[in-house]
Amino acid sequence: MKLKQSHLFAIGIAAAVGLFFLVGGIVGMFGEKEKSAATAPAKIAEPLVQVKLIEESQRPYVISARGRTEANRTVIVRAETAGPVAATPAREGSFVAKGTVLCRISTDARQATLDQARALLRTRQLEKEASDRLAEQGYRSQTQVLQAQANLDGATAQVRQAQVLLDQVNIRAPFAGVFDRREAEIGSYLAPGGACGTMIQLDPMVIITDVAERDVIGISVGATATATLVSGEVLTGRVRLVARDADPATRTYRVEIEAPNPGGRSRSGLSAQVRITTGSGPAHLVPATALVLDSAGRQGVRYVVEGDRVAFAPVVVLEETPQGVWVSGLRGGARVIVAGQSYVSEGQKVRASTR
Repeated sequence: MKLKQSHLFAIGIAAAVGLFFLVGGIVGMFGEKEKSAATAPAKIAEPLVQVKLIEESQRPYVISARGRTEANRTVIVRAETAGPVAATPAREGSFVAKGTVLCRISTDARQATLDQARALLRTRQLEKEASDRLAEQGYRSQTQVLQAQANLDGATAQVRQAQVLLDQVNIRAPFAGVFDRREAEIGSYLAPGGACGTMIQLDPMVIITDVAERDVIGISVGATATATLVSGEVLTGRVRLVARDADPATRTYRVEIEAPNPGGRSRSGLSAQVRITTGSGPAHLVPATALVLDSAGRQGVRYVVEGDRVAFAPVVVLEETPQGVWVSGLRGGARVIVAGQSYVSEGQKVRASTR
């Protein structure tokens, strides 16, 4: 059957409308996909950090502090008897042996007193011998013999007393050391207790340092210590005293180190850099730039653990060297973050690079 022209026109319009909706649906579907892709959040890349594998080493634990040298003993040598100074044999600033005469007081009548006491002693000895012989013959009683013995003992004591008084005119060095300063000159009058001069003992030498309260706990008597003086000389000794009471002004504790100083070559009063060994244990040598502070203000390092996540370990600085900083607080081999450690936080996943 032949279709009319009006029917063909209607069919054409219907086909065009259908095609329009079909094309529009397809285009709309692709548009929604593109819109969804455009509005979807972009995936954030994990931060890149540089790490370095640092192995554990055994390292002496050392405490460093500033100190100063002091004489082991400083004594003002004083007169025991009165009189004018007759001689000063020891040269000021010289090394003297124990017993060396530093100042000599005039003997005056002391020698005569000793001579008189010795003469009396000889008399008492003769009397005692004569009394013993007469007693053997029956001409002396036991009381008379005992009296003669008492007289002899008294004369002996007088001799010893006169000898002591005479020897007291010699003011001697109480120990081997340096006659650092002379106070009395020839002609000076010294009363008992008057100063002849000052003696100092420089061998052994004592190094004094003040240690912070957080460090003093690890120091014990007998610990090995070294002191590098301003002259470059190094003294090696041991701790002999760790104070139990802190200085109220500085809250530090006094530590004394005793070190050999043959010949007194090192002087008292020199500044020194003191290093005290408090033991040994595990340590890691990390770059100084790897040290960071956590949210609590603790000093430490950030490192990467299994799963490429960041961890933090508080550390204690043991020693600073040109190669890096020795620290304690890590265990075993650690992948320490040496670049980018300030831009990551604990637990964060990262991409670790070893370059």
